[in-house]
Amino acid sequence: MAEVLPGGELTRLLKAWREGDSSALERLTPIVYAELHRIARGNMLRERDGHLLQPSALINEAFVKLMGGAPVDWESRSHFFAVFARTMRQILIDFARTQETEKRGSRSPHVDLAEALDRPDAPSRTIRFLDLDTALNDLSRYDDRQVRVVELRYFGGLENSEIAKVLGVSENTVARDWRRARAFLYSRLEPGHTQ
Repeated sequence: MAEVLPGGELTRLLKAWREGDSSALERLTPIVYAELHRIARGNMLRERDGHLLQPSALINEAFVKLMGGAPVDWESRSHFFAVFARTMRQILIDFARTQETEKRGSRSPHVDLAEALDRPDAPSRTIRFLDLDTALNDLSRYDDRQVRVVELRYFGGLENSEIAKVLGVSENTVARDWRRARAFLYSRLEPGHTQ
């Protein structure tokens, strides 16, 4: 079982690693990997049955991108997971595009819209992951912070309090942005919606 560290200790290890301390990376790797795997597993549960990309493959790719890329000035645990959320989104988009191209959409990743937008009152309806991404891109033209809230919550698995810290806003602002983003995305992804 992976060690659980308080946020401050994780931040300290991230900064030590950035500054070249290889022992910090050795201690950090299993901890971060376990947390990222938990988030990836949550993301994959939202995908339709039979998804071709498994949590381990998703986490491995995200982990390699995060840990193997150019050094990042990690500000905090929340910042790390915010970057991870965006990385996770990009990997899933790239995978969906590849599946769309190779299989003419038949095996393209799908998500349940009600689950994706945390709307238990809404009817269950499967949408293509690429359509969700397009709707998020549309939303970014109006409010980039709302897109970041969706990324941090949906792809990053962060709670409102953590999202508030990452974005430097209140929890009430995060809750309001989440409600507005959900309404926008839900209306954009309704059957028959034209842009």
